[in-house]
Order: sequence, then structure tokens, then C-alpha cells
Amino acid sequence: MKQDLNYDLVIMGGGPAGLSAGIYAARGAVKTAIIDTNMTGGQVSNTLELENYPGFPIIGGFDLMEKFEEHADKFGVKKHIMQEIQSINLKNDVKIIETAELFVKTKSVILATGAKPQKLGIPGEEKFAGRGVSYCAVCDGAFFRDKIVTVVGGGNAAVEEALYLTKFASKVNIVHRRSELRADKIIQERAFNNNKINFIWDSVAVEIKGENNVQTFIIKNVKTNELTEIQTDGVFPYIGFNPNTEMFANDIKLDSKGFIEANMNLETNLKGVFVAGDVRVTPLRQVITAAADGAVSATNAIKYIEELEIATV
Repeated sequence: MKQDLNYDLVIMGGGPAGLSAGIYAARGAVKTAIIDTNMTGGQVSNTLELENYPGFPIIGGFDLMEKFEEHADKFGVKKHIMQEIQSINLKNDVKIIETAELFVKTKSVILATGAKPQKLGIPGEEKFAGRGVSYCAVCDGAFFRDKIVTVVGGGNAAVEEALYLTKFASKVNIVHRRSELRADKIIQERAFNNNKINFIWDSVAVEIKGENNVQTFIIKNVKTNELTEIQTDGVFPYIGFNPNTEMFANDIKLDSKGFIEANMNLETNLKGVFVAGDVRVTPLRQVITAAADGAVSATNAIKYIEELEIATV
């Protein structure tokens, strides 16, 4: 039998945006809960080191999220983790979220569901997932000790993960579709100075091949259309992220890439529904911007709840 619960505010997602929103909402004296399909912490928990979160010159992603969670716990934010979401109804004044274990009613919702790594969409990717194809260097890097691995991408995540993989692999290829990286200059310099890293420019992924595990990777030069088959024991795609909006995509206004649109108060097109973090349309997706979104969305959700209470008096 499902547990019936009532809250003023439910935050969908327990990453930096969700935990930040929880802290602000609980301090605003509204009954708040976080619901997450996984453990709290979000994608950043899989990041080895952060160097750009103010106050921490260097800190592990898991360690930082642990501090966020401890802060939320201090203010009594209720957490429902590892939940299997069955349905979400956000259209009515009373929002309903149903999981395999819970039937939740709430006055307001903050969508902080984040984003997941974008896949290459090429033959062999699904076949070799977990058998050489990985989306988390921190999780799986140790399995590639003294082996050759290939990272696809040219942004901060790709280059940082490539640098991390040099701790284990004998060689790390970085395959990038352009002739220069998009990563921050300081990260680029570290990669260029690392003799384990080999750059393959102007190239895109075509196919991943092997028998039981990844053995080779076919790439195409975008300028010459030449195909090259390189030896590799692992492929790590870091080409961007897709928003986790499947559960409510039919009700919430999204942009062409599936990210949630919102105004400056982080209100969506639905009354009482707000958004925070990587799942929304934003020019920058970082822990600091996600945390700031959490503060803004929670503050405006509190105002919305207070106005509701005044209207019913």
C-alpha cells in the first residue's frame, strides 16, 4: 500500500539545484521534500575534482554534494530517494506525484531533474555499454589500467575526464569534431602538456567495433571524409547532455532541444511549477549556477505558496 503524503513544496531532483532549493524552502518555513529517482548529489557526484566553486579551491564532486546534503538535513528537508516515478500531474492547483511507494500531493513543484549524458548514436554504442563504452571516467577509469581509451568531445567535461583517465590508461585519445578545444584555457594547457594524451582533430564518431568488448573505433574526418579505424579498449563520450524531461514533456513548455523554458523568476508555463538547474534553458550549466537557480526558484515558490494561503483565508 502506498504512503499518502502532503507537502507545500516538492522538489524533483536532489542535485545541487534541488538541494539548494530545499535549503532555501525549508528556511522559508514551508513543508518541503525532495524526490529523486537515484541517490542525492546528481551528476556532479561523479566528478573527481572541482576548481571553480567559490570557497573551495579544489574539492571532490561527491564531497561537495555531501556538504549540500548535510546542510539540507540541518533544516529538516525530507528526502525520498531511489523512487520509481509512475506519474506526475502538474496542471491542477494540487500537484500529484505518484511513485511505486508514494502518493504525494503538493501545492508547488520545482523541477530540478538535471540532464543525462548525450549518446553518440552510432552502431556499437548500445552493444558495448558497460563493456568498454562508459559515460563516467571516475566510475570506470580503473578498469582501463595500462589500456588505450578514447574520449569524444572538446569541452571541459571531455578534457577533464581525459586527464583523469591518464592516471590509469597508457594512452588517451581525444577525438574532437573541431580543430580546437572548447574547454577552459587552464584545462587545455594541462591536456597539451600531458604526454599520454593524443589529439585527433576534425573528426566524428562513426562506429564502435569489437567481439566481447570494445576493440576498435571508426572515426571520420569532417574535412576529408576519410574513415580511420583506431585501436582502443574504451570509449568515453562527452558531447553534451540531454534534459531529463520525459516525465512531464507533454505539459511543460520546452525549447527545441527539450530544455524547460522559464521567466526570470524561474516560473514555467504552469502555475505553481518552477524550474532550476541543468534541465532549464540557460547559458551556463555549472554547480554554482544550479545552486543559484535553486535559491531563486525556492524563493519564488515560497511567495506563490504564501499567496495561495492568503487567497484561501
